Amino acid sequence: MKKKFLSIMLASALALSMIGCGSSAVSGVSEQKDTTAEETDSAQAEEATTADAGESSGEDLNVMLETPVESLDPQQATDGTSFEVIADYTDGLMQMDADGQAVNALAESIDVSEDGLTYTFHIREDANWSNGEPVTAADFVFAWQRAVDPEVASEYSYMLSDIGQIVNAQDIIDGTKDKSELGVTAVDDKTLEVKLNVPVSYFLSLMYFPTFYPVNQAFFESCADTYATSPETTLSNGAFVLDDYQPAATTIHLTKNPDYYDADRVKLPGLNYQVIQDSQQALMSYQSGDLDTTLVNGEQVDQVKDDPAFKAIGAGYLWYISPNIQEVKELQNVNIRYAITMALNREAITTDVLKDGSAPTYTAVPMDFAAGPDGSDFSADQEKFKEVCRYDADAAVEYWNKGLEELGVTEVTITMIHDADDAPIKVAQVVKEQLETTLPGLTVELQQMPKKERVQRMQEGEFELGLTRWGPDYADPMTYLGMWVTNNSNNYGFWSNKDYDAIIAECTTGETAMDASARWSALYDAEQIVMDEAVIFPLYTQCNAELISTSVSGIEFHPVALNRVYKDASKN
Repeated sequence: MKKKFLSIMLASALALSMIGCGSSAVSGVSEQKDTTAEETDSAQAEEATTADAGESSGEDLNVMLETPVESLDPQQATDGTSFEVIADYTDGLMQMDADGQAVNALAESIDVSEDGLTYTFHIREDANWSNGEPVTAADFVFAWQRAVDPEVASEYSYMLSDIGQIVNAQDIIDGTKDKSELGVTAVDDKTLEVKLNVPVSYFLSLMYFPTFYPVNQAFFESCADTYATSPETTLSNGAFVLDDYQPAATTIHLTKNPDYYDADRVKLPGLNYQVIQDSQQALMSYQSGDLDTTLVNGEQVDQVKDDPAFKAIGAGYLWYISPNIQEVKELQNVNIRYAITMALNREAITTDVLKDGSAPTYTAVPMDFAAGPDGSDFSADQEKFKEVCRYDADAAVEYWNKGLEELGVTEVTITMIHDADDAPIKVAQVVKEQLETTLPGLTVELQQMPKKERVQRMQEGEFELGLTRWGPDYADPMTYLGMWVTNNSNNYGFWSNKDYDAIIAECTTGETAMDASARWSALYDAEQIVMDEAVIFPLYTQCNAELISTSVSGIEFHPVALNRVYKDASKN
């Protein structure tokens, strides 16, 4: 799910809601734990209290996570797992409805100025933190100032600058202005005013992204360096309350928040997460009843595909291999890069290995999440870059031999790092086999590690090839294309191209940004440069094959920002 540069104009046909710039007011739509007898009694009492507070039915929902939470600090978190858990117990100004549209959450109403440069959010009077204090405009001011504070060094600070275009955000990030000068003001306790540099048509859809979630300053400061590392150092204003968590935990538990302003909507008494990275163990846990939902892949799909509980759900993630172009001499050679991308049999990876509905992908922007001015999918044409990205073993060998000749070598050894989770392990092994079989003289050494370590090493340039993924944070191609701007923290290959940077800048704050059709065309030009330079080797667009108990309903799945939402879920 990270960073990105973004656009100022988003086509009206985007999947996310578009809020026009008029003088308008926008009204709202609105692990299982080992316990002692004493702990069990306490938990049962708490569950009874929760049941009395709302219209709960059934038991906790038991959910499998394939990776651990990396951070529960909303201004520091960067991964989809962390975002999901944070959103379980925290609301932002807006939330997503079942169709992914932005609707009101903590904001009861919003006023937008005629020029589209000022947003005034009116916060619900009945929105409170779990310590009893009201949610105020100051909570948002404090959180957003943290997000752009260079001392905090939030990886998602660009969400406020490049993407959100909030006044002074970039200068604060650059260290030339103080965080107090950010264009966000608490007019009073329940009124938040936000000033933008330019109109941002999708601005409200950013408000459900966790980086924009509020933080209670007094509570944060009372926690010192322990903030968001335990139930005692987190506050809830959302549907659930965190009551069992520690960093790198394999189990996480949340209980329904009886004081949530929309508590009558929440049917589940609680959420019980279990981190299980081995798919066979996860399947066994599901079959034994310890999990209500789990991912399956590979041969497991053949076993369960006829089960009524089986569902294939688009996840939005683009999986790709990033070459370290700056540091690795062999990968600086474009013919070597062409050879590698053309030696990859993506169809075999998705059909024979994953078997979960994931789609082979040959573009830098994946399919089925961003629609253009005419309503068409930005990446519907998967053959538009076939001259530089396809499966063609003969062409791969030609490029390989040419590259070896230019380098003056006959053999190359390259190490590829990847996550220690089940699917990436299997994919990495197949990639190694395909490359070594097709390209004579190539040896691919694999190194698996926890995702957090892999991401850190790629961001620091301490890798040669990296198997990675990116999920869209908003429904626009820029969520991907912004990654390859010079010095972007997710530009893992440290690639730089002035023409590319210029196109992205023009689509962000230039005249092109204000013309939807021209902007769409320019983004195609930018993607062409990325593919012509073989900056990444796209593999597949992820689809999650899941088993969801037939007793469970109402889980919302989204390819953008928050992949799973449980506010309307129930278990009978």
